[in-house]
Amino acid sequence: MKHLDKVNAILFIRPGAQFRLSGDELEWLDAEQTQPNEEEIEIGLINYLEKIENEKIEAEAKKATAEAKLAALGLTPDDLKALGL
Repeated sequence: MKHLDKVNAILFIRPGAQFRLSGDELEWLDAEQTQPNEEEIEIGLINYLEKIENEKIEAEAKKATAEAKLAALGLTPDDLKALGL
């Protein structure tokens, strides 16, 4: 697991957690939340990546819907740029 992936997974399952990650060495500094085990981190990464992918899909769908609405009004993205939008 990449360093950044592990950090993102930990923060996804323990929002706002205080910790230090040096290589694969996790030093837990948070007195409020329990330290996740490796299995929790792996599952957290899967869920985090799924959330990111779903957000991308949702953003693409919103963009397609907006473009369809513009086309129905006879407008183009360039028309919006000309209006400063």
